[in-house]
Amino acid sequence: MSGAKKQVRLTLLLVTAGVLTMAWVEGVLRPAYPVKSALKLAVFLGCAGLYTLLSGDRGPFHVLRKAGAVRLAAPLALSVLVFLLGGYLLLSPWLDLSAIPASLAAKEGITRETFPLAAAYITFCNSLLEEFFFRGFAFLTLYRAGYTKLAYSFSAPAFALYHVSITSNWGSPALLLLMVAGLTAAGLLFDWLDREGSLFPSWLVHMGANLGTNTVGFILFGIL
Repeated sequence: MSGAKKQVRLTLLLVTAGVLTMAWVEGVLRPAYPVKSALKLAVFLGCAGLYTLLSGDRGPFHVLRKAGAVRLAAPLALSVLVFLLGGYLLLSPWLDLSAIPASLAAKEGITRETFPLAAAYITFCNSLLEEFFFRGFAFLTLYRAGYTKLAYSFSAPAFALYHVSITSNWGSPALLLLMVAGLTAAGLLFDWLDREGSLFPSWLVHMGANLGTNTVGFILFGIL
């Protein structure tokens, strides 16, 4: 087996294992959010570390060494933030998101009092961890190996499906399907932004998206 093919197979296997492990954590183990965050850090970094150990490729851990297309990503991040908030305000009469605070309290242990701290972590730290795993590891490893189409078609759906277990009880199946489609599209955009080998562009836009959704969370919790 050639080195490139070995890298591709290891990437597909370990990313899939990481997503399935976190789906089990979300759906079966259901720990409090701080515990889940620690497990997620261990799983995502562990999968990428095991890949490096088995393949000798340290590429996934070099994705923060250059800035990339930050000038393009900065206005995109602001646009995503405005789009999400504007979309919520426009569609709120037809969207029933009232179950989300209760779901977060029951499933994650996140309450009105702890939501601000959780929102800060999600916006800055969780976004970096997810971008490292789905872009720095899954996408860029396949992309550098020359499997461009596979890089896009695998990493973006994996990113979207990973979120299914998180959002599965947030609303109707139609809303869930819409969210998965939107996350897949977002994943494709993040992949394209990082195609030069840097994680910063997608991380910046991801932070903008998380800031938008967390602002909606502040509204739903009655903080804003």
